[in-house]
Amino acid sequence: MSKPDALLVDVAALVESGQSNLMSLTVVTGGAVITGRLAPEAVWRQRVSEVLTDSESLRAFSGAFSASPARQGPPTHLHFHVARILQGTVGIPETGGMYRVSIEDVSAWTVGDFSYSDQ
Repeated sequence: MSKPDALLVDVAALVESGQSNLMSLTVVTGGAVITGRLAPEAVWRQRVSEVLTDSESLRAFSGAFSASPARQGPPTHLHFHVARILQGTVGIPETGGMYRVSIEDVSAWTVGDFSYSDQ
């Protein structure tokens, strides 16, 4: 998208304001379908930092994520947690991951997350 969808920016702003971290969303970006729950950026950064801190080989990178965002104005990114990239009949990773997506790069979106079932 050359101009971010104003409604999607509003949804992201509500998540950032701390009013909800349970908003489920599915987006198409760069040909990938990502589905999961949104989190405020500060919460997302903290969780990524914790995961990196727990890894001996990646611990040095945790500091980059522990810094608080110093942004003002409307959100520019969506911060997914418990998220999956949908491919075929599976979601990768099965347990959910942490993804950061530029709102400007979202070409389609819908409320709710998708999962596949054999039933």
